Amino acid sequence: MTVVALAVTDGMLHFELSLAIEVFGSDLTHIADPWYDFALCGPGPVQVGRFHLQPDHGLDHLRRADTVIVPGWADVDRDPPAELVEAVRAAHDAGARVASLCTGAFILAAAGLLDGKRATTHWGHTQELARRHPGITVDPDVLYVDNGAVLTSAGKAAAMDLCLHLVRLDHGSAIANKLARRLVVPPHRDGGQAQFVTTPVPAPGNHPLADLFPWALQRLDEPLTVEDLASQARMSSRHLARHFKSVTGTSPLQWLHTQRIRHAQELLETTDNTVDTIATATGMGTATTLRRHFARTVGVPPDTYRRTFRSRTHAPGPHGIG
Repeated sequence: MTVVALAVTDGMLHFELSLAIEVFGSDLTHIADPWYDFALCGPGPVQVGRFHLQPDHGLDHLRRADTVIVPGWADVDRDPPAELVEAVRAAHDAGARVASLCTGAFILAAAGLLDGKRATTHWGHTQELARRHPGITVDPDVLYVDNGAVLTSAGKAAAMDLCLHLVRLDHGSAIANKLARRLVVPPHRDGGQAQFVTTPVPAPGNHPLADLFPWALQRLDEPLTVEDLASQARMSSRHLARHFKSVTGTSPLQWLHTQRIRHAQELLETTDNTVDTIATATGMGTATTLRRHFARTVGVPPDTYRRTFRSRTHAPGPHGIG
């Protein structure tokens, strides 16, 4: 029987922790027998949000597990407990497969398990993970990353995607599909977390591009160029690029492309406009061009995105009747 150990300490995120308990700690022998031998491991009584947990074992028990699950870590600005980091590293060194859920990636990173590897975490923290651990190739777009002995998931619900992936590896697709049906979730989701990422315009401020942003956003249907933007900002293209990098972290054309995609997302969510009409409104020209760039950036085609994020005011009734 595969031993799955859930590493807990004060400051964990209860949502991701609960998902792991539901998948690996429930009696699901009616789906697959044997299921998992589950162990809750911590340094002692721990507080997770408003809840108190009494672990079954100490953190040293992680070394006896086949798989170690590290839930999300709430305060990513603070170093995780050294005893937890050391216990996770020791479990990996002993041969355990280690998987982090959401910001649990920061604990794996602190243990050195992600050095030289591709990894992910909640999209709101990917830049911080990359900044603090430059040896990691952080992918902000995917739902999870499987490096074999080390796995990481994106934020929140993506933890379930990774848990199902682990079940699929251990028991096969048929069993993972049965579990997904029991949990009323899709066994596999299309696209990555890029479709959930918000890309707000930088807040108004005392910087040279403060007036340029709203001007450009009102003209996304036009074929704007870097020269057009520079002319409106009354600066050279070189100075424009430097200011864009400072304020937005990207180039003028990449920012413009992102805003076109963002506007397309908004129109797909809130209107009945055809993809052709949205392509024109966002300056993409044709539906083919929009579909290509949208799928590349967001991870799913426009039609799939619309079905997923359809505004409730446009959605069909509770029984599927519009």
